[in-house]
Amino acid sequence: MTLLEIRDLEVSFPQKGGGWLTVVRGVSLQVGAGEIVGLVGESGSGKTMTALSVLRLLPPQARVRGEIRLAGSGDLLTLPERELQRVRGGRAGFVFQEPMSALDPVYTIGFQIAEAVRAHRPVSRKEALAEAVRLLDRVALPDASRRIHDYPHQLSGGQRQRAGIAMALAAGPDLLLADEPTTALDVTLQAQILDLLDSLRADLGLAVLLITHDLGIVAERCDRAAVMHQGEIVETAGVEELFAGPRHGYTKSLLAALTLPEPHPRPLSHRPPADRERGAPSRSSRARA
Repeated sequence: MTLLEIRDLEVSFPQKGGGWLTVVRGVSLQVGAGEIVGLVGESGSGKTMTALSVLRLLPPQARVRGEIRLAGSGDLLTLPERELQRVRGGRAGFVFQEPMSALDPVYTIGFQIAEAVRAHRPVSRKEALAEAVRLLDRVALPDASRRIHDYPHQLSGGQRQRAGIAMALAAGPDLLLADEPTTALDVTLQAQILDLLDSLRADLGLAVLLITHDLGIVAERCDRAAVMHQGEIVETAGVEELFAGPRHGYTKSLLAALTLPEPHPRPLSHRPPADRERGAPSRSSRARA
């Protein structure tokens, strides 16, 4: 079943000398329920603008045209703000490249996650705080019941990203939009965060639109991929098909610069789950949390 459908998306910004600069052109993309789709391209290709458009998080001066639907909703680009708020964070959560984009430095992470819970659920502050602890446990933040009292600056980069993911999960969304969620992390932490997204998809049935410039991540983690170049999607295919026989010249050039082990890793849906982080609870224990 199609969960997210983007049709003929166009994003433009006004230029100082007059006129409009179009940074996303005619983008159409689908994400199925429980699927991980990689949106891949170099910096400036328009992939982040595409993801931000889904929840209308672009700057106010942006001009956005097209149609974006989440199963069961109207066009997200034209929904009244009150209805959009129920979708934003409720049915779709956003994981930012820099977690401080989502976390306010003047409030504790427990308070912020609890407020996100209360924005979408009729619970007391005490219940919301307990849910914040559960969510932080779910994303394997060590000693969550104590760390809820910490401020964002007291967490490491990887811990802040976990807190940001916990906030994105606060209302039990169907879809996560993850914008380069590992770029600012070292290689070990990158793997841990990607493993976490894998387990969330497997355990909770989440769909994920994973924004990345790294085809290696796409090969290992995604079911399908859409390749963006200069504001357009130039190729969309299943991961195995894309790597076995790329059609577009830009995709071929990306693959030519990539070194992968042989055979190519298969998409997540074909790989058995595994716990990857020392001290992280087992998948079965997380599911019981």
